[in-house]
Amino acid sequence: MNDQITQQEVNATAWAACDTFRGVVDPAQYKDYILVMLFLKYISDRWNDHYAEYKEQYGDDDERIRRKLERERFLLPYVEMKEEDSKTGETKVIDRFVGDFNALYERRNEANIGELINIVLDHIEDANKSKLEGVFRNIDFNSEANLGKAKDRNRRLKTLLEDFNKLDLRPSRVSEDVIGNTYIYLIERFGSDAGKKAGEFYTPKMVSRLLSALAQPKPGDRICDPSCGSGSLLIEAAQMVEAQGSHNYALFGEEVNGATWALARMNMFIHSKDAARIEWCDTLNSPALVEADRLMKFNVVVANPPFSLDKWGSEHADNDRYKRFWRGVPPKSKGDWAFITNMIERALPQEGRVAVVVPHGVLFRGGAEGRIRQKLIEENLLDAVVGLPGNLFPTTSIPVAILVFDRAREKGGARESVKDVLFVDASQEFVPGKNQNTLADEHFSKIVATVAARQNVNKYAYVATLDELSENAFNLNIPRYVDTFEEDEEIDIESVQREIIRLEGELAQVRSRMQKCLNDLGVEVM
Repeated sequence: MNDQITQQEVNATAWAACDTFRGVVDPAQYKDYILVMLFLKYISDRWNDHYAEYKEQYGDDDERIRRKLERERFLLPYVEMKEEDSKTGETKVIDRFVGDFNALYERRNEANIGELINIVLDHIEDANKSKLEGVFRNIDFNSEANLGKAKDRNRRLKTLLEDFNKLDLRPSRVSEDVIGNTYIYLIERFGSDAGKKAGEFYTPKMVSRLLSALAQPKPGDRICDPSCGSGSLLIEAAQMVEAQGSHNYALFGEEVNGATWALARMNMFIHSKDAARIEWCDTLNSPALVEADRLMKFNVVVANPPFSLDKWGSEHADNDRYKRFWRGVPPKSKGDWAFITNMIERALPQEGRVAVVVPHGVLFRGGAEGRIRQKLIEENLLDAVVGLPGNLFPTTSIPVAILVFDRAREKGGARESVKDVLFVDASQEFVPGKNQNTLADEHFSKIVATVAARQNVNKYAYVATLDELSENAFNLNIPRYVDTFEEDEEIDIESVQREIIRLEGELAQVRSRMQKCLNDLGVEVM
């Protein structure tokens, strides 16, 4: 009998657990509690599943079983609860248990359940410092500000534990792919609920997939997202390499928000990307992905950075120790080109490929932004500009674009001879939704195929020479290059005149009948 749990069942149970917080806690906050609990349940069920296997194999030899379990990806330590004897002053152990989800579930009625959850997470973090150090520090299950006063907080946490207890995430029942998909599914649902706050952690799946495809990751690549949010874009890029039959890649990310960084770390572990290096830092002002006091270089750099970020650190750009802003310093109120420049400088010279989501203002704004844009084009780094529909993101309804830069086009690179820029207008390619539009598989495939073919397509794509870009003052506004104008249907004047004469005849007949009716009624009309 097939007793495997389906993706739909896991998704539905996990999402139902969110009812505990809806209407009480902001979605941008309660996502942290849900995803941490999912992670705890995941590592606990793995541990207990393997414990049962070893128990069957070694019987009551608990010491041998424990040694085996210590080789697990995550160690679940013993937790000892102590209290001081009021008479003797001595400290004694009043409770001792393996720090896992099951232990918390058994204690779900305790008056200090929020504190107990925090204690278990602290012990797990301490026992797995190389992987989990700092991951749980930004989440407080005993927070009155977020979860309410003690009585309400305890009730909510008890319900949360009972809901997650319905999830069976043992490896013998559910594959890691299903659990990873559930994590992404929850992030997407939270992104939809969180509105504008979702921009800190969420890029719609199809946009992530498209961005990854345009960046063309391949086996052996080092892949970086310097604004990685919850890490879903890195997961998409990794899966594109795996689809080529290889697991030979390395993932790197930087994230400025501590809580979001923690989600990214857990996302990597749930997707078995344990070796991924995700740093908590400000990528523009204090990047952590450095080696020998120089920026690390990558084969692929992808990102959906904050749109037009204000106060991004322009006052320090002239003295940037990594000299990233030599082409110019973007305006202090719009950090778009700061993020783009940062990405290009992290791409391997003569090889690295960059794909970034940007608002349309990046394509045409003047001043410092225009000068930076011109220099990058003159360096022959810009490869493609892809315009996407509006309302793809929960954070904004504006249309966005993807810029693709390729350092293989610079002198000495394999594509040095390419001297043009492909423009794609996919702004009308979407599936309309009630609150948000989406890209369908056929839209994704059409864009990717068009970029690969690099040919003119009527009303959809145009390959512009560098001379044409220069003539347009390096303005990248897509309608300047892709003509989507639709001529109005030619009007047949003679046919229209005949229709007017016919209608006037009908009108005269109606007026005549109406006048007769009025006369019969004795109504005089002035």
